[in-house]
Amino acid sequence: MLRSFSIQAIIFLVAFQLLSLLRETSMLATDTPLSEVVSSNQGVNIDKVPTLMGETVSLNAQGKTTILYFFAPWCQVCHASIGNLQALYQKNEQLDVIAVAMDFTSNKEVMAFTSKHQLTFPIALGNEAIKQSFEISGYPSYYVLNEENVIIGKSMGYSSELGLFLRSL
Repeated sequence: MLRSFSIQAIIFLVAFQLLSLLRETSMLATDTPLSEVVSSNQGVNIDKVPTLMGETVSLNAQGKTTILYFFAPWCQVCHASIGNLQALYQKNEQLDVIAVAMDFTSNKEVMAFTSKHQLTFPIALGNEAIKQSFEISGYPSYYVLNEENVIIGKSMGYSSELGLFLRSL
């Protein structure tokens, strides 16, 4: 019985990994510099993206490994996984996190999401040009950038704190 359960668990994990890889094929490739993302879509400005607090933030890494986390406030998986990102951010000073709200109807909706989860990293207000430039097709999606602004990791869907940490190495 234990052997049967072990085989089922292994099959499930392999199937889960294959599905994850299939979903991620629609995302930007790892080893893609952000400069290529911007040059391919002339209408996008990732240097001065408005934030929820009325300021602007750059989506470029600022000398640290950076996670760009694209979410929608109505996304239930985003609600389930954003706490893992917050915990990772609080435990790792060498890591920057920028969450980018997408497909929202009002700033109030985004504020309710961030307040509910007590987020302390910047919340950028994304738009359709950013969504197209980063090839976002589902939520949550995230990219890990190294200090040189090159994509070194990516994922779509739920990620644990450990999974986020391992992708940021």
